[in-house]
Amino acid sequence: MNQVCSPYFDPDFDSLPERIHGPECRITIDNDSLEDCTIVKIDSVNKQGLLLEVVQVLTDLNLTILKGYISSDAGWFMDVFHVKDELGNKITDPRVINYIQQAAGASKDGVHRNQECRTGGIVFNCGSPGEPTAIELTGTDRPGLFSEISAALADLQCNIVEAHAWSHNERLACVAYISEASTDSPIDDHRLAAIEGHLTTVLRATTVEETLNEQETAKTAYGLITEEGEAMVTDVERRLHQLMLSAGDFEAPSSSSKVSEGSEGSEEEEKSHSVCIESCDEKKYSIVSIWSKDRRRLMFDTVCTLTDMEYVIFHASIDSHKGFAFQEYFIRHVDGCALSTESEKERVIKCLEAAMERRVCDGVRLELCANNRVGLLSDITRVLRENGLSVVRADVATRGSKAVNIFYVRDISGNDVDIEFVKSIKREMGAIDLAVMNETTTTSSTISPLSPRSHGRMFCYNRLIK
Repeated sequence: MNQVCSPYFDPDFDSLPERIHGPECRITIDNDSLEDCTIVKIDSVNKQGLLLEVVQVLTDLNLTILKGYISSDAGWFMDVFHVKDELGNKITDPRVINYIQQAAGASKDGVHRNQECRTGGIVFNCGSPGEPTAIELTGTDRPGLFSEISAALADLQCNIVEAHAWSHNERLACVAYISEASTDSPIDDHRLAAIEGHLTTVLRATTVEETLNEQETAKTAYGLITEEGEAMVTDVERRLHQLMLSAGDFEAPSSSSKVSEGSEGSEEEEKSHSVCIESCDEKKYSIVSIWSKDRRRLMFDTVCTLTDMEYVIFHASIDSHKGFAFQEYFIRHVDGCALSTESEKERVIKCLEAAMERRVCDGVRLELCANNRVGLLSDITRVLRENGLSVVRADVATRGSKAVNIFYVRDISGNDVDIEFVKSIKREMGAIDLAVMNETTTTSSTISPLSPRSHGRMFCYNRLIK
């Protein structure tokens, strides 16, 4: 009788692809090679948006990126970052190292971030039971608009759990997380529609022409949807960038262009960044070179904008030195084409400049802490508005029974804000702990050694593309 035998399978066969090609993602934290910073190395299967996700992980931990080298040709993503912590030291905390390895350690589907360890604000998760409802607002900015929005939500008996607002080039973008004031529960759909309509009316309460602007809206935020139909976690700062981009804040308002015409040398004094785009015809790349005053989250802002404008970053180099940063990106559109027209290049330049400017606020930073209650934000912003101060950026959060509010304010008339005057406002705010910090930025016409106007691109990936 013939014996039937099953085919033999080598038990090591399942691990053969990994042994040939390596794991899907490898993360190395190196504290030995350099004396003054930590090297974070990431090798992974590439996908669109992966660079942004990695940069976002480092940004959420408030790490400073000193240098970066990125290459993602041939379906493989290789990335090296030189980073420091908030105090300028190496990363030695095992919890931070473990978080980087877990958050950046992606499976084949990409980076998975631990939502409980995030530091970039509440994410969009409107469908979960018990979660606050996220409302997005975009429109033409005007003095006191954020105060009007806060007052409208208070009148509608909405508790503001968290809110973030940016204003730039006479545009406003705001993401607010709200719940029912009486029960602290999510808001039902029927009431939500009324709230959206009321807030839209507030945004459009300017002129007849602006009332017709469809960009001035309030709507429920449901986050991004993947191709499989699943909700994707969206960082609140990335969403603010997207909202400002959709509102067209990269187009300078007519008022600012008129002012700059008659002020000789003002452009040189006020310009703290420069963006230029060249063509690499040999490899069909567009080379984006960015020089800017260095600051935290700068790389996140530029990579976020290029990604959301549907450009793929194939190679990149980042360097910072003596307070200045230089970034160089080799990009193509997702359809595989380089930037072919001058109008497209001009639009990318404007959008990158706007992305770098949105986060930088000229004015006074206010930090306020008080026992949380319905209408607290409305009362605080009303006092600021009645004293001639306009909120240009806001980060509002609740921590248990406490409300922590951070505002950047400036004078409605365009004059410098007197810090002593701001401190005197505290008397009108009652039992609110107020800290005042002058964060008015000053620009200089000094050209950095990294400026493309001094000696062109500092370093590039010519060795990779020749």
